[in-house]
Amino acid sequence: MFDVILYQPEIPPNTGTIIRLCAATGTQLHLIGPLGFRLDAPAVKRAGMDYRELADVKRWSDWSAYRKANDREARTFALSTKGKQAHWQPDFIPGDRFLFGSEGSGLPESVLEKQADRIIRIPMSPKARSLNLAVSVSIVLYEALRQVEFRGLS
Repeated sequence: MFDVILYQPEIPPNTGTIIRLCAATGTQLHLIGPLGFRLDAPAVKRAGMDYRELADVKRWSDWSAYRKANDREARTFALSTKGKQAHWQPDFIPGDRFLFGSEGSGLPESVLEKQADRIIRIPMSPKARSLNLAVSVSIVLYEALRQVEFRGLS
């Protein structure tokens, strides 16, 4: 129903947790390289438990490879602290994609500028720099699922 895209993730347990989340929600996960770890790393397996086999995960060598192979017409919402619109404000529809940056540096400007009209943020205290990646994906994905009334989930 939705796609989650992780741009150059760096922390294995975050990705493992997101794999489990995507498996439990029927969400396709795209991992854009280079990754900061190996997918068979123990920390990925521990966080993802036995959900890896249930998850629809696609790996891409880089952003360019992902863009060439995927429909550019699909709506992609980039998550950034620079977003003007809160994560619950867009009316999400099945097929929407959610793009998250790496834990250390977020999304590069070259990627953000292509999504200029679809940059959303999760509100938080001005004292905080950011939220944990797995937490952020959970917040946004479940808001999108709520909007479509958790279609396909029990």
